[in-house]
Amino acid sequence: MTASRLILIVALLFSGSCFRIWPQGFTSTAPQYRVRVVRVYPHDRTAFTQGLEYHNGFLYESTGLYGRSSLRLEQLETGKILREIRLPSQYFGEGITVMGGRVEQLTWRSQIGFQFSERTFRLLRTFVYRGEGWGLANDGHQIYMSDGTSQIRCLDPFTLEERRRFTVHDGAREIGFLNELESVRGEIYANVWQTNRIVRISPADGRVLGWIDASGLLTAEDETEPVDVLNGIAYDEARNRLFLTGKLWPKLFQVEIVPISH
Repeated sequence: MTASRLILIVALLFSGSCFRIWPQGFTSTAPQYRVRVVRVYPHDRTAFTQGLEYHNGFLYESTGLYGRSSLRLEQLETGKILREIRLPSQYFGEGITVMGGRVEQLTWRSQIGFQFSERTFRLLRTFVYRGEGWGLANDGHQIYMSDGTSQIRCLDPFTLEERRRFTVHDGAREIGFLNELESVRGEIYANVWQTNRIVRISPADGRVLGWIDASGLLTAEDETEPVDVLNGIAYDEARNRLFLTGKLWPKLFQVEIVPISH
């Protein structure tokens, strides 16, 4: 067994079904939605997707796992990798966001982030933060960061220093395990780790604005090889397109959000 294969198996076991994130019996009064597939694109099924963003006509993707973490520039229509940089083997790549000509990338437990040139992927600098790094997104004014808890940090887009933070809550219940983030029309969308659910969040106060059920995207044929959890949200603001994928998924989906009627 190769070292990379062993790393992959350990990661899959760590993220296995023994971790029940969605509380049994929990119900929400927030609006409920499902996804409708508009178009399917290819996706590298070896990519352990940790961050995804659509910017200036291209996809930027961060992949994880020790010894396999990378930052990639990809062509949406073909999935072709146009540019890639590998992280040193001691880092586990996490969320990314593109802003001001720069790509910011988190790492999981190293408490170190990387800032790259958007155009060349040249390393510009590193930055530090406390705790774990999970997801990143920006709304053009500030950067949002998740750390696997129920809190989202708001970072200065230039210094990357924390301005404030807020707790995501649905009524009195805090919603934890917030993972990959995306800014969508004034809201924050967040994958809830180990579920097929995406939570819509108000960045003003952390209030849950709705829940999206994104289950059923992969077919049985897609799962003939190992796949992991839903994790990857990208939004094309100019054309109002929403894209979803997951870790080790062979496909990337353009979807519409449809209300669930009761």
